[in-house]
Order: sequence, then structure tokens, then C-alpha cells
Amino acid sequence: MRYWLMRSEPDVYGWDHLARDGATEWDGVRNYTARNFLKEMQPGDRAIFYHSNTEKAAVGIMEITRAWRPDGEKGEWASVAVKPVEKLPRPVTLAEIKAEPRLAKLEMLRQSRLSVTPVRDEEWAVLLEMAKG
Repeated sequence: MRYWLMRSEPDVYGWDHLARDGATEWDGVRNYTARNFLKEMQPGDRAIFYHSNTEKAAVGIMEITRAWRPDGEKGEWASVAVKPVEKLPRPVTLAEIKAEPRLAKLEMLRQSRLSVTPVRDEEWAVLLEMAKG
């Protein structure tokens, strides 16, 4: 199993939307690097749901339920299916993530404009630890 971080603006599609819907198609990603990460995802992988822009915090855990399929008219982009697993006990803010030395190499910090990034096993454990407070 691999781990990921997937960002969405909470006013467009946030954790509460996903929890209400029970599942969704994670589509609309229009960056080649992020698209390639979507293509690497497999059913059973887990992802942190991160609220970007206004909240800037990790808020939940999702499961990838279907591998990628073409997205868009020409099929050059990719989408995956996800479902909610659980809301984090407390949000982990961007400021907290940046302040944690064990997360210094987290891809979302290194490639801050990407909406989809991988998370290493040890980083996943740290994020979950931080969410527990």
C-alpha cells in the first residue's frame, strides 16, 4: 500500500462533501506531474484529504477504490475513485507540518503547487501522530 496527499479547496469540494457523498471521482487534475501520481495509485492505497487555500490543513483519510482512468475530452488526464475512511481527530495545519522536522522532505512542501503528491511511510505515521494531538 502506498500513501498520498490530495488537495482540494474546501468550498469547492471538501471533506464534508466527501463524507456526505460516500465516494467521489477525483478528477479535474490538470498538471502532468500530479496526473502521473494519479496513474500510480492502486485500490487500497490511502490518501490524506488536505483542505487547500483557506483552511490549509490535513482533515481526513481517504481510500483509493479504483485505479486511474482517462479524464477529459482527449483522455490525456487521469482520475481515480476515492471514498472516505475517517476524519482526522483534529486538523493538522500547514504551519504545524512546516514546523515538524520529520516532515522536512514531505513532497507537498517541496512541490507546493501540486494537488497530488506521494507521502512516505514514515511521514504518514508522523501526520497521523500529529492528528491525534
